[in-house]
Amino acid sequence: MIRYDHPITVYYKDIDQMGIVYYSRYFEYFEEARTEMLSSIGLDYSNIEENGAMLPVIEAHCEYKKGATFSQDLIVKTYIRELPKVKMKFEYKICPAGSDEILLSGYTVHACTNLKGKPIKMPKYIRKILQDNLDNL
Repeated sequence: MIRYDHPITVYYKDIDQMGIVYYSRYFEYFEEARTEMLSSIGLDYSNIEENGAMLPVIEAHCEYKKGATFSQDLIVKTYIRELPKVKMKFEYKICPAGSDEILLSGYTVHACTNLKGKPIKMPKYIRKILQDNLDNL
């Protein structure tokens, strides 16, 4: 398993009229955490695309338990639990900083495609980097 903890602060632009984070913002938090996770292990999205591959989202899911609020500090815990062949799944849990309380959980599934959007096997260099980082806890 690969795990990455990414800090987020809730800004005023993120909240709705009820004072909680607007539901779609959590997917933006997922994207930010996923991008930082990949970058931290040497898989910068720019490099992936320069090498002829893309990782478009083909499925997204979120379960809301309790809303985050303005100026709250959060941790987006991001996980890759298995080596991908064609699809890659990222799992997420968002907790208040310093707490194990789960405000929400979710996942995104990404296909691996060439630059024209045609599905391809996960490139060997991506699998190697993931394999080298699989147990980074």
